[in-house]
Amino acid sequence: MNLFLWRHAEAEDGSNDLARALTARGREQAAHMARWLSAFAPADLRILVSPAVRTRQTADALGLSYEVVESLAPGASPATVLTEAQWPTATSNVLVVGHQPTLGMAAALALTGHPLSWSVRKGGIWWLANRQRDDDHQVVVRAVVTPETV
Repeated sequence: MNLFLWRHAEAEDGSNDLARALTARGREQAAHMARWLSAFAPADLRILVSPAVRTRQTADALGLSYEVVESLAPGASPATVLTEAQWPTATSNVLVVGHQPTLGMAAALALTGHPLSWSVRKGGIWWLANRQRDDDHQVVVRAVVTPETV
């Protein structure tokens, strides 16, 4: 299983958190990262997206269908992210488009078993893979990319 954790791109400020839209820079970041995902992500990608406008706009840059998952809204727990993605046992590859600090904590939980405060930059993607080697369950960090490094 491959798990991609994609933080929404730069968004406008606003008091209604769920209604905040991407800035012009954020739309560019999302398009840039969507091109990277299109080149590297497996074709059978299941895409789960927070209901926030900025996450849906980020996911829209891929031009693929996705599921809006209410439990991935801002403030979701890192365990919820991994549960919704069915990590590490899903038979499909999963992309979650969500928020900080949840995504950083989900990456830490997947890698260490503890929801540590790790940072995922705006528009950034963490690509984790799960594999079995003999009796050993392993998590592999395949890539950590940002709009500035791609």
